Amino acid sequence: MIVYSNQNDPSQIQPSEDPTQDKTEGQSPVSDSTETRSSPSRWTALAAKSALWLLAAACFYLVYQRSAAAAQRDNLTLVQYLGEFFAGVDWLMWLCMMVPYSLFFFLVDSHATWRVVRWVNSPDVKFKDILPIRGSAYILSLVNEQVGKGAMSLYLLRHHQVPGWQALSSMLMLGIVEIYQLLFFSAVGTWFFYERVSAASQLLPLDVIFPILFVVAAVYLPVHGWLFKGKGARSGKVRSLPVFHAFREVRWYHYPLLLLFKAPNLLLAIVVYTSALALFDVPVVLEEMLVFLPMIFLAAALPLPFHAGALVFWTVLFPEFPLVGAFSLVMHTFFVVFNALIGLAFLPLANRQLFGERPA
Repeated sequence: MIVYSNQNDPSQIQPSEDPTQDKTEGQSPVSDSTETRSSPSRWTALAAKSALWLLAAACFYLVYQRSAAAAQRDNLTLVQYLGEFFAGVDWLMWLCMMVPYSLFFFLVDSHATWRVVRWVNSPDVKFKDILPIRGSAYILSLVNEQVGKGAMSLYLLRHHQVPGWQALSSMLMLGIVEIYQLLFFSAVGTWFFYERVSAASQLLPLDVIFPILFVVAAVYLPVHGWLFKGKGARSGKVRSLPVFHAFREVRWYHYPLLLLFKAPNLLLAIVVYTSALALFDVPVVLEEMLVFLPMIFLAAALPLPFHAGALVFWTVLFPEFPLVGAFSLVMHTFFVVFNALIGLAFLPLANRQLFGERPA
């Protein structure tokens, strides 16, 4: 950048004293440095996403390999083997279980969400107002689960003036309690039916992995209490961030209450999955599902495309039934699609809540 010391004499030119401006025309060192910093972050994100897709592909290949080997032992092609596996299923009975289960899950999940929002964000929120937003979130979750959480944040911002980060903190709290609920029920099952875990530890040392997970989760509980309810919880740089707002606001008894509110979904899932496996000629008992189904749901929460973590976990837990991975895909696909249909039923009302006129 240049300036004239005398507007009538352009020959007298002095450099600008602006230290942020580069002498090279059309370039800025600030923008260059920003581009330099952002470029590695883009490559890092791309590499991480590629690694997740490769890992998911490896999971599907493992399941394919085991299924193809089982088909070959029966002198069948994989398509024929899959056809025989699905041909013996009483699909009407299966639908009679899955449809009520999905509806029940939606109501219980919405109720738990409503409780947290009332505790943390706004006591004026009504349960009937949560249903359309929660349902629409299921549609958005088909694309991206984080976008689904954004629907609730947008609703709370528009109708109850709740800042976005504080609304997101409620969703984060729900996720943490969900993880602890799964670990709790799996720990109870492992305690009473440890022999089931030992018998399933052929491919992975689950009899070692499970107890380690339980101990780590138990050790973190007092740390969590100290972080967000102890002295200085509201003044620390990290602990005072808006995204942790829910953890600072709730009382200690809200955690077990929330676990109780969410527990019916998992308990019914254990019964439904046990009965559904019987329809697919995979004999399991309730105690096996009590131990393993929570861990399968945890594996499904891993950031792998198509919930590939759960797919592999089914195969690891039931190696004598190679097509149990196909069962997993059928169950998961129906569940997410039917939940999205529930969301479609609520979509007109959700659109009015999210994008209509704000209440006076």
